[in-house]
Amino acid sequence: MKIGIAGGIGSGKSYLSRILEQKGYQVYDCDAAAKRLIRTEPEIRKQLTDLIGPRTYREDGELNKALVSQFLLASERNAKAINAIVHPYVFRDFEASGLEWMESGIMFDSGINTLVDKTIAVIAPKDVRIQRVMERDRISKEKVLEWMDRQMPQRDVIKKADFVVINDGQMDIERQLIKIIDQCNK
Repeated sequence: MKIGIAGGIGSGKSYLSRILEQKGYQVYDCDAAAKRLIRTEPEIRKQLTDLIGPRTYREDGELNKALVSQFLLASERNAKAINAIVHPYVFRDFEASGLEWMESGIMFDSGINTLVDKTIAVIAPKDVRIQRVMERDRISKEKVLEWMDRQMPQRDVIKKADFVVINDGQMDIERQLIKIIDQCNK
């Protein structure tokens, strides 16, 4: 059975994935895969450069993250155009990986949920998520809110998911996860 871990920025998807990995499960990280593919896949490089412009990649070959982020956040149309380039490669890469677990911040937005049998929404209060991201990425509250506004609202992720894990700093995440794994193995 293939299981996807969904949730917005700062919800704790990566934390949940680390718990799974400690238990011996490998988790495909869609965000890390997208970054790797953007760096290594010549066709993605060409299409992004055609879309955004010649400064999309720096002289050292690395992605110009500031320029791409600016383009991405400028409009929903721009975000969709980038996603239309990158997502198909991530989908194929996940399928080729043979892994049963996947983590994605845009599970339902991207449609990658169609590649899994069940989904888990990791949720946390908005203020907790904001604080986590500000500390982790050393960015302003305004920037965090800008990213959050680009993602599917948490209430919608909950509605689409098969299971929910509450990561508010109070609930026992491991116990919630074990219960879900037991239900999936029945």
